Amino acid sequence: MFKRKTTKTIKTAYDKNTRKPVIRASICNGEQVAGFKDLRTGKFSEIMLIRDSRDLEEFLEKYDISPGEVTKEY
Repeated sequence: MFKRKTTKTIKTAYDKNTRKPVIRASICNGEQVAGFKDLRTGKFSEIMLIRDSRDLEEFLEKYDISPGEVTKEY
């Protein structure tokens, strides 16, 4: 019924020295949120909800992240 629009993803930079990409997953319901964790304070900044593999690919592409760089936290 509703299809995603296919648009070109604009690359966005983040400071790799102070932030690391993280997928935060809920143990209870399996909900996953992609974002960045501040290495000094440990504060997590939510960027987007991960509903399926396409959302994850979009996050990785937007921030130019390789799949091995992302860690998963529960």
